[in-house]
Amino acid sequence: MQREPRWEPRYPGSGRLEGKVAIVTGGDSGIGRAVCALFAREGADIAIVYHENREDAETTADIVADEGQRAITIKADVGKVDASEKSVAKTIEAFGRIDILINNAGEQHPAADIRDISADQLQRTFATNIFGMFYLVQAALPHLGKGAAIVNCTSVTMYKGSGGLLDYSATKGAITAFTRSLSENLVEKGIRVNGVAPGPIWTPLNPRGGAPAEKVEHFGESTPMKRPGEPNEVAPAFLFLACDDSSYMSGQVLHPNGGMIVNG
Repeated sequence: MQREPRWEPRYPGSGRLEGKVAIVTGGDSGIGRAVCALFAREGADIAIVYHENREDAETTADIVADEGQRAITIKADVGKVDASEKSVAKTIEAFGRIDILINNAGEQHPAADIRDISADQLQRTFATNIFGMFYLVQAALPHLGKGAAIVNCTSVTMYKGSGGLLDYSATKGAITAFTRSLSENLVEKGIRVNGVAPGPIWTPLNPRGGAPAEKVEHFGESTPMKRPGEPNEVAPAFLFLACDDSSYMSGQVLHPNGGMIVNG
């Protein structure tokens, strides 16, 4: 990448997550790192779930510690059932509770022709992006009580479509439907479920997914703001939905997307 994404919280904390414990998947970089930093500033201890990059995960853990909070790192492939069971068990072992689930981990692989999407890629993208959310909720639910919050990361591609990200966009549509349906399923338990649908955000997701350098160079210029967003411009949407500020919201999606107008 031409420069590092901006993850730093942009304002002082006010204790909105004091005493809470959050699991953040994909917490090693990008939006996930920004969420971990902001949640820690607001008083939460964090379980950082990452796939491969231990160094990045440890850096995020150091960021949490610098905010005066505890962090653990958990290496896991969220697309596998046992990964969620392990992540929940390690979180309970370390902190004794779970109050917030941030389902943020995701992957994308551009393809201009649907015939270029292999069966393995299709299954892998769905496993990471949506199956993992099911698995984590299933594993964590026995530990979630009244007042708990689940926030899922969907995407503007769910609303606008993306001709070059067919499998990725399809998973994001599934995530939005899952968010709305899970909200109805859990609302009587006092557990709120919401989503965030970022637009083009400056994170490692695009170059790691195989986006060509020339596309990355002009990434985000198609938005009304003519630029990509930063992770620390998205993290406050996750905080709002995770804390009591949004106590009368469930089944909803927030849209930090640079000014693109989308339906619901």
